[in-house]
Amino acid sequence: MRCCRNKDKDGDKEAKKTPEKLSYASAGVNIFEEERAIKALASKIGFRRGGFGQPILTGHYAGVVDFGEFGVAITTDGVGSKILVAEKIGKFDTVGIDCVAMNVNDLIAIGAEPVAFVDYIAIEKPDPEIMAQIAIGLEEGCRIANITLVGGETATLPEIVKGFDLAGTAIGIVKKDGIITGEKIEVGDVIVGLPSSGIHSNGLTLARKAVEGAGYSYHDDLDGYFDGRSVGEELLTPTRIYTEVVGLLGKYDIHGIAHITGSGLLKLRRLKEMKYVIDNPLKPQKIFRFIQEIGNVDEDEMYRTFNMGMGFALIMTEDQAEELVRENREFRIVGRVDKGSGIYVREMRID
Repeated sequence: MRCCRNKDKDGDKEAKKTPEKLSYASAGVNIFEEERAIKALASKIGFRRGGFGQPILTGHYAGVVDFGEFGVAITTDGVGSKILVAEKIGKFDTVGIDCVAMNVNDLIAIGAEPVAFVDYIAIEKPDPEIMAQIAIGLEEGCRIANITLVGGETATLPEIVKGFDLAGTAIGIVKKDGIITGEKIEVGDVIVGLPSSGIHSNGLTLARKAVEGAGYSYHDDLDGYFDGRSVGEELLTPTRIYTEVVGLLGKYDIHGIAHITGSGLLKLRRLKEMKYVIDNPLKPQKIFRFIQEIGNVDEDEMYRTFNMGMGFALIMTEDQAEELVRENREFRIVGRVDKGSGIYVREMRID
């Protein structure tokens, strides 16, 4: 596999690589330890409100509370270490899109329509220029998602934060009988994939370790390998917001939805326990093969860390999927649901 070539005075040479094989865990993020920590946290939180406002869905992409005929869906997320890339190249006008996207996509993944958003910015010291750039992305993200930014909070925390951190919370609405959890998934259903826009806002710790460990600069343009963008600019490609899925929710009988974020295709485990086989995967963007080669990352690790070109997956009957694909060329049937358990990319099991 060859992602790119670097030129020097002696001519072409192979892409630089990190001294050691990288994984998400060796880069500093162990998703299995993270899961255990989350379970420990959740085990100590047992109080539940009763009556109006009581929870009707927890532990999924978004939580939902009872508001009569409707449920109000709530989710929260941040941009993560993608911010460090923004700081490296001094470009902050897209991370706001990522912040909105990571939240509203989780709402859509349980069948909710996003309606409003609030942000939280923790900063080391106030910087009006950076804040203005962040606002550009937040505004654009809200426009794409058709939601209103109704408020937020900025905290100056010089003893805690170095640089800044950006997170947010989004709410959406969903009819209670329209909540999609994956429980309707059956053997014989197929998986429909939607392309991602690139790396999105996940796995940047591994990506950064690969880039820096191999001796690249985020300003490198690699002789046009990323269509004239630098490595940093490619990594900052904004997370896609899948608003088109909202319009499909009442038109098709969708049995399950997966938002492919941190932990990659392992996100399918949030749905019903079945055997999910991706036998016709979407083609990963160049950035993924670049990271894989320079970081010497195993193929299964790539699919456990990144979206690998597929940011959203819909699970539905084959006849419904074929109709959807005929009417929407960007959608593609990428796999199927079988008896058993596990998550596979062709013959490779990744869970």
